[in-house]
Amino acid sequence: MTQTPIRLAVNGRIHEIAAARETPLLYVLRNDLALNGPKYGCGLGECGTCTVLIDGQAARSCVIPIGGCAGRDIVTLEGLGTRDKPDVVQQAFIDEQAAQCGYCLNGMIMTTKALLAINPQPTEQEALAALRYNLCRCGTHVEILRAVMRASGQLAEAAD
Repeated sequence: MTQTPIRLAVNGRIHEIAAARETPLLYVLRNDLALNGPKYGCGLGECGTCTVLIDGQAARSCVIPIGGCAGRDIVTLEGLGTRDKPDVVQQAFIDEQAAQCGYCLNGMIMTTKALLAINPQPTEQEALAALRYNLCRCGTHVEILRAVMRASGQLAEAAD
């Protein structure tokens, strides 16, 4: 694999990455940029633990080559908020205690963020449909759904 410099915009910062164009985005995020929000789960794009936002849409970074990411806006969990000022979705997950083992947390939060960007007031069924391809091992589904609905409600209050 030939390494060529690729410019990636991640969490509002430009990074020059020297890697093969076929390198999975997840590897660059974790290994080169030390962003540990997206996790390596299945490596097949099926479990959702590696989810990031690319141009605002939820995407599985373990199966996306960095060559296709140049010129696109990439946001990881670390790019949503800070420890002192978490994003509304992150805060809702904290408030609802929607994490147990943490395996699915990144994917659930990033998928929720993408959902609420296009549908700020989803029904419970719409939220469940959006999250259906994110694998949760420990069974915090009830708390996760409550967190999605809480974030939606907070966004609605902020809009009023």
